[in-house]
Amino acid sequence: MMKRLFDIVISFLGLVILSPLFLILMLLIVSTSNGGPFFRGERVGQHGKMFRIFKFRSMVKDCEGKGKWNVGDNDERITKIGHFLRKTKLDEIPQLINVLIGQMSLVGYRPELKYYVDMYTEEEKPILDLKPGITDWASMVNMKQFEGFTKADDPDEYYLKCVRPLKLKLQLYYRYNHSFFSDIYCIILTVLKVFTRSDKLPKKIQTIVDEYKRERTVE
Repeated sequence: MMKRLFDIVISFLGLVILSPLFLILMLLIVSTSNGGPFFRGERVGQHGKMFRIFKFRSMVKDCEGKGKWNVGDNDERITKIGHFLRKTKLDEIPQLINVLIGQMSLVGYRPELKYYVDMYTEEEKPILDLKPGITDWASMVNMKQFEGFTKADDPDEYYLKCVRPLKLKLQLYYRYNHSFFSDIYCIILTVLKVFTRSDKLPKKIQTIVDEYKRERTVE
């Protein structure tokens, strides 16, 4: 109950405070490329229920699924302003709408494509017990993943082999260890990382990352 109330209050205030920025970005998006200001792709939410996510459109109109799912900075489908939106994470801000209407939370696993959710093992399926979120520990670790997508010959293969395994470990950790106060801590650290680009992580999260890297080295 406290988590939902917090989501409602913060998402509402965020939408009000950021409304001038919303208007500016919407005008820039529609004036520099064909299509509306928002991207509304289908994602898997709590208990496997499908919903449409709100994002500022950073790619050409109706391009999802017509090419690679995972996009590097060199993908020709990205619009001119789209590069800026992706690097600054401003394309994610409209998800406050999803939070306000109850489809998402401020903190939770990142909403995934059904294609990848269908790959979940029985051990990984409990991730869907919670609402997806705008940020979580995996989001903080993978904040610069677009750099890997840009360098990779196949961004989708890079996601499956280099990003997704650790992402799932961190999402499972959140599933069984989240609390209201840890969510607030996660939000604060996410904001700091966006502005400072720091690689610093909480001790427990860093331990999970280090253990994963050691496992990969052994393999």
